[in-house]
Amino acid sequence: MSANILVTGGAGYIGSHTVVELVRAGHRPLLLDNLCHSHRAVLPRLEALCGQPLDLVEADVRDTQQVKQVLLSRQIDTVIHFAGLKAVGESVAQPLRYYDNNVQGTVSLMRAMQATPARRIIFSSSATVYGNPDQNPIRENAALRPANPYGHSKAMCERILLDTAAADPSWRVAVLRYFNPVGAHPSGSLGEDPGGTPNNLMPFVTQVAAGRRDALSIFGNDYDTPDGTGLRDYIHVMDLAAGHVAALERLQREAGVLVVNLGTGQPYSVLDVVRTFERVNAQRVPHQIAPRRPGDIAACWADPGFAEHVLGWKSTRGLDDMCRDAWHWQSSNPRGYADTRD
Repeated sequence: MSANILVTGGAGYIGSHTVVELVRAGHRPLLLDNLCHSHRAVLPRLEALCGQPLDLVEADVRDTQQVKQVLLSRQIDTVIHFAGLKAVGESVAQPLRYYDNNVQGTVSLMRAMQATPARRIIFSSSATVYGNPDQNPIRENAALRPANPYGHSKAMCERILLDTAAADPSWRVAVLRYFNPVGAHPSGSLGEDPGGTPNNLMPFVTQVAAGRRDALSIFGNDYDTPDGTGLRDYIHVMDLAAGHVAALERLQREAGVLVVNLGTGQPYSVLDVVRTFERVNAQRVPHQIAPRRPGDIAACWADPGFAEHVLGWKSTRGLDDMCRDAWHWQSSNPRGYADTRD
């Protein structure tokens, strides 16, 4: 069943890749983005990949009236809500900014939807809501213990969505808790283009390989893991995008609320990622050991079984694919979208 979908944060890293999969599945996405951490240059690249024109509305989800008008004018029936700030360290330094943008943005979006017929929403959450888990792999019923304002903001948004659906059963809600998205579209046209110093491992690795940075700092090599570096569940961004299409199809079929982990269930250490990247791409990644960062944990990975059970979805791309596609993007776009930004 084809749907009219508003994709908030649609010009961002995960949003743009999801738009490609939505179009491939026959849906009609409309992008809404304030472009604070994304780029208008994504649009022509998306149109080329999708083979059709796409619209981008430059707006902020906190503008309830404007969002309501967009929902009504385009007869939107589903929202995929990516728009939000996502840097853990920045959230510690600027908590009010994160609560205003992430939590207030979600409240504003829900109010706009409530004034229209749109009652389906897929929310971009994060495994950070689990904090330091009691055990791995992590199931969806694990305790929520976020350890920073970013994680708290995601947990608050989840609560808002679930409480709204409990009060009004006409809502259909999917909360997708991502683990560690990496990689890029295999064409090399879309990828992760963080502003400033990357907060995540893979873009730092690719920028070191490209000569933009001297060396990768590995924060801690004395964790209780096989090689002493942190273990994480990395998921290819295209698998993650496919998970959103599967969640949409589930909401089209069935009413209610769904909370699902999106991960592979296969953890890799920081050194695993570095060595795989070097092997797959024949590129050296100079690295050095640095002190642990406050708040980092030893290990975190998903139990993906529930996602396969309720969505019929599971990851299909391995670490080799993630590293290969990330480097294809970086080597094809040495400065990210910089050369085509307007």
